[in-house]
Amino acid sequence: MTNHRRPPREETPYRKSDTGDDVTRQNVEAMRKLEEAAMAKRTGADRAAAAIARFCGSMTFVWIHAVVFAAWLGYNSLPWFDAFDPYPFTFLTLVVSLEAIFLSTFILISQNYDMRVAERRNQLDLQINLLAEQENTKALQILERIAKKVGAHLSDDPQVRALEEATRPEALVEQIEEAYRADNGQHPTPPDGPRPDSDKGR
Repeated sequence: MTNHRRPPREETPYRKSDTGDDVTRQNVEAMRKLEEAAMAKRTGADRAAAAIARFCGSMTFVWIHAVVFAAWLGYNSLPWFDAFDPYPFTFLTLVVSLEAIFLSTFILISQNYDMRVAERRNQLDLQINLLAEQENTKALQILERIAKKVGAHLSDDPQVRALEEATRPEALVEQIEEAYRADNGQHPTPPDGPRPDSDKGR
C-alpha cells in the first residue's frame, strides 16, 4: 500500500526584518493590502456613492453651483431676458430640494460603508489586543518559572501575581459600565446583583 504524503507547504515568513524600519514597513504594507482587499469587495452602489460623496466634498462642486445659481438668478431677474423661473424662483427651489435629497442619500450610503469598515477595523484591533494580552500573560508565567530556577522568587509581589492572571473581557466591560453609571450619578450594582426587597431596612 502506497503511503501518499502531502509535500510540506512552504510558508513565507510574515516578519523577517533586520531593523525597526523594516518592521514598520511590513506593517504598513500589510495594512495597505487589507485596504485594497476591502476596496475590491465594494459593490457598484458603494463605489458610485463614494465617488459622488467625494465629488460633493470638493471645491469644484461648490464653484459649479455658485456659477449655475448666479446664472440662473441673473437670467430670471434681469429685465432684458425672458424669465422661465421668475421670483421667488420656485423651480430652482424644487431642483435644489431634490438635489439635497439625493446627495444626502449618497452621503449616507458612503458613511454606512465607512462605518462597516471601521467596525471591522475595531474587531481587528480588539482581537490583536486580546492576543497580545494572552501572549504577555504567558510570557510572565514563563519568566516566573525562569526566576524560580535561578532563585529569584517573585511570589511575594502581588502585582506580578495579578498580572499573570488572564484578563477577562467581560469583567472589563462590567467595570467600564460601573464607571459610567457612577459618572451619571447612578448607584453601582453590587457584585452579587441587586439586593432583594427583604434585605431593605435591615
